[in-house]
Amino acid sequence: MAQAALPALLSGAVVGAFLALFGGGGSVLATPLLLYFVGVTDPHVAIGTSAAAVAFNAAANVVGHWRSGRVRWPCAGVFAASGLVGSFLGSSLAKAVDGKRLLVFFALAMAAIALSMLRRPRSEGDPDVRLNFPLAARLAPVGVVTGFAAGFFGIGGGFLIVPGLMAATGMTLACASASSLVSVALFGAVTSLNYAVSGLVDWPMAGLFVLGGLIGGALGLRGAERLAKHATVARRLFAGLILLVAAYTAWRATN
Repeated sequence: MAQAALPALLSGAVVGAFLALFGGGGSVLATPLLLYFVGVTDPHVAIGTSAAAVAFNAAANVVGHWRSGRVRWPCAGVFAASGLVGSFLGSSLAKAVDGKRLLVFFALAMAAIALSMLRRPRSEGDPDVRLNFPLAARLAPVGVVTGFAAGFFGIGGGFLIVPGLMAATGMTLACASASSLVSVALFGAVTSLNYAVSGLVDWPMAGLFVLGGLIGGALGLRGAERLAKHATVARRLFAGLILLVAAYTAWRATN
């Protein structure tokens, strides 16, 4: 544990920074970092531990985005609430699946989402989107499916939540990234508790991850202020990050 302390802190800082910058980028990185940098050997323990750490860091990062006025709470609330049941069902199913298979599926899903985000959107989105019944009707089913995927892959699900929010509401990338943290926190909490019941969460490791994440999140929030003015660049950086992690995860899981 002592030898893994510094890698865990550094990994947490990276995760926290990318959570603050991109909403879901950090949660995509958490499990691979625990497995391939920190040295956790059981994929299920890495998944359960990363879910706990990411949930806490996401909740902490919401505060900074809230103060900056980027969180669209009504939309974020509907999305998160509808996805809670899905995240529980997904994480329950994942515990019965071989860890390496989970990582391969995880990598394929990341690559598909990244490629979809590289496409240029028809518009930059509406920063003043308002929740109404038709919009809520679109958000709820997307939230359920995303929650299931987040629970199954053992991550906060921000890499799915961000494009889901943008597609369902038409909000900007900056607002979707900030609003996604609400769901990342809740989905991660449900997933980690489900894994903890089976003894698949390393709580001391999660604590180190959280500590590093608080530092990284503070740094990431400064960068988020700049990226909010460059939506296209932010989207491409986000997609590129996901593609890189997907390729490395797939390679390690199959070798």
